[in-house]
Parts: sequence; structure tokens; C-alpha cells
Amino acid sequence: MKAKHVGRDIFAGLKSIVGGEIRGYSELMSEARAEAFQRMEQDARRRGADAVINVRFTTSMIMQGMSEVLAYGTAVRLRPQ
Repeated sequence: MKAKHVGRDIFAGLKSIVGGEIRGYSELMSEARAEAFQRMEQDARRRGADAVINVRFTTSMIMQGMSEVLAYGTAVRLRPQ
């Protein structure tokens, strides 16, 4: 789980009232997607895969102010071992 600084959370709450991009959360979501992709890649390697095809990302809100990011796909072996 990752979080931004409480001061940024207060600013983000105010920003959400007037509208506009909340850069801190955009950065956090980008980092979360990269980490989800990396974990999927590591899991595929542990299973002996050479690649992951049909990769998809999904994001869902699990509670107020908290989201989860998932990356999934099909691990494949391109070369025989």
C-alpha cells in the first residue's frame, strides 16, 4: 500500500472541489501501474515464461480515497526448454 503525504491529501481534497488534475495522485497511480506490471512480469518469470501476452490493467476503488491497480495477462513460453 502506498500513500501520499497528509498535507497533499488536504490539498487534493480542496483541488477536487474546484477541479483540475491532482498531480500527486496522477504520479501515484502511474507508479502503481509500473509496480503492478513489474510484479506480473516477475510472477511470469517464476513460472518459466518468456513473455506475457494480452496484458490488461484494471483499477478499482476499494474504499474512499483508496484504489487498487491490477495487471494481468497470459504467461507464455516462446522457446522450448
